[in-house]
Amino acid sequence: MVHDLIVFGEDWGALPSSTQHLISHLAKQRRVVWVNSIGLRRPVFNINDIKRIFTKIFNSLFKSVSRESSHTYLPHNNFYIVNPYTLPAPSSRFARWIASQLLIFQILPVVKKANLTSPILWISLPTAVDVAGKLGDSALVYYCGDDFSALAGVDHKTVSKCEKELARRANIILSSSEKLARKFPPVRSYFLPHGVDYSLFSQPSPRATDMPDDGRPVAGFYGSISEWLDIDMLQETIKKMPDWHFIFIGKPVIDIKKLKVFSNVYFLGERAHWQLPSYSQHWTASLLPFVNNAQIQSCNPLKLMEYLAAGRPVISTNFPAIEPYRGLIQTINNSHEMIEALRSGEHLNHLPHFSEALRNTVSKNSWTAKAQQVNQWLEEL
Repeated sequence: MVHDLIVFGEDWGALPSSTQHLISHLAKQRRVVWVNSIGLRRPVFNINDIKRIFTKIFNSLFKSVSRESSHTYLPHNNFYIVNPYTLPAPSSRFARWIASQLLIFQILPVVKKANLTSPILWISLPTAVDVAGKLGDSALVYYCGDDFSALAGVDHKTVSKCEKELARRANIILSSSEKLARKFPPVRSYFLPHGVDYSLFSQPSPRATDMPDDGRPVAGFYGSISEWLDIDMLQETIKKMPDWHFIFIGKPVIDIKKLKVFSNVYFLGERAHWQLPSYSQHWTASLLPFVNNAQIQSCNPLKLMEYLAAGRPVISTNFPAIEPYRGLIQTINNSHEMIEALRSGEHLNHLPHFSEALRNTVSKNSWTAKAQQVNQWLEEL
């Protein structure tokens, strides 16, 4: 029997996460109710926050009996998207009960309307654990894509408590990195490395029109411009390489003044996922300049495999997820090594079959293949 799915993930439609990639493929065979992010951070309330939250909750509860405005239906693939109002990362027993009741009240009518068959509850955000077993779900899957105990901006104490409970109750646990997988009971835990949209990133794309195109080499990064970037190393590198352009694609959530002072640095803002190959296929080298912390040691960034599929040299600081590709990726520890790697990258692009070798390392790891493996595990539940 093919089980339908109720999924708690991030907001649908943002740059796709591993959860979105997997569910997009699994949805081809089953109905899905996707619940947009319920949050991992307990807010610090002021009077305006409190008024706004109670207004939202009041409107959601009494807008209409059918609550049609609380969800979106995509008829071409039986995919429902729920936009819930709730209390993010509640910590007390009472607050957790209130938050779970609000979620159940809003989600259960959509689940019934979707007419799901023996649905499996898929949780990617641990704070959703309190609704497990209360939405007509027949089994529970925990998909762990981050070390939430180290993730910046998260209420670590509350989320860690929820994660322990979730791991105890889950029928199976899927982890995106080997370090994450080691946290959980091996009898119910599976290591599921990320896939890649290989055709999107490997098939030639036209050069983005907003990329510098004056003949100088270009180093590029896309993704969250956050605490995990080694800004100091980048600053030292850029200062010594005025003959290079440095492009950053994504939303800055940290202070980037140290880098914006350079005339050869470009912050282009966010781009849709399908647009990224028009940048990464045409810059000289792809960057993964991360700091060394607990979050990075547990991460498996999607962009790593996308960079490889794009066929440009990859320059990265050292962390466990790059181990399968060691020898093809240039690893660095400081700005001096980064400068050397960038200079080498110019020459690597001219080596015969170099781009092909990079692409071949990930060509068999499509999201379709990953979803097929997940599908086997789900049907055993």
